[in-house]
Amino acid sequence: MRPEQRLRYAAPQDRPPTALPGGAELAIWPVVNVEHWLIDNPMPRQVLSPPTGAALLPDVANWAWHEYGMRVGFWRFLDAFARRGIRPTLSINGNVCNEYPRVAQAAHDAGWEFMGHGFVQVPTHREPDQRAMIARTVEAITRFTGAPPVGWLGPGLTETLETPDLLAEAGIRYIADFVVDDLPARLKTAAREVLTMPYSVELNDIPIAMIQHHDEQELPRRARLAAARLLAEKGPKVMCFAIHPYITGVPHRIGALEAMLDDLMAMPGVCFMQGREIMDWYRASGDPT
Repeated sequence: MRPEQRLRYAAPQDRPPTALPGGAELAIWPVVNVEHWLIDNPMPRQVLSPPTGAALLPDVANWAWHEYGMRVGFWRFLDAFARRGIRPTLSINGNVCNEYPRVAQAAHDAGWEFMGHGFVQVPTHREPDQRAMIARTVEAITRFTGAPPVGWLGPGLTETLETPDLLAEAGIRYIADFVVDDLPARLKTAAREVLTMPYSVELNDIPIAMIQHHDEQELPRRARLAAARLLAEKGPKVMCFAIHPYITGVPHRIGALEAMLDDLMAMPGVCFMQGREIMDWYRASGDPT
């Protein structure tokens, strides 16, 4: 099915009123992305463009940029969230459980939700066997955490037209690749209905810092503006922000993230939720959209 065949259109005023836990009006969904980048492949992102425009393999400089995030930046995130009592969703390549068990164990011990993010950081379109890749990812997370993941975010939000069917077949219950609304929505698949989850491609440090080249204050500025507007509108909403340890976990950006968390927590009507919690709340709400 094409995406427009999977999703029923609904305007905001068509959606029935629902209530967030504790009377909150805005659920903030923090997503931390941790990935396994293979030195044999072109790097998924680049902070340094290739010298003289010639692509190089191995790309040690950009591989090391990402590796800093796994060695250092992640631990700054862990501390920032722990000191505020916030448990984010961890968007995780399945092989991180094997290659970076110290990172995966720390997140698991802190009560972070594990959301599947491919097995390694390779676009879904380049996977020769999607079904096997999804199964391998689910198996790695299940073996490590003791429970299968219910959520999925494609590497780079990549999918083919059959991906939702394969994810639902593998037991995935929400997919974050369809950034189409401020609330979850119901997505048809060949196996069963799943939910979309309001991930963000704009409150996201990759486009903000690495593509648009804004400074460390731009993500917090956008997040504050978005939260204020969503709180002013009628009806509960979900606001996601997405961060990566090799980008926002560096010394010159982490302080701005911490200040943003403090400001969001101080807003009346705000709660922080994981993807699984948002899914359970929405399914119980009775919204048929």
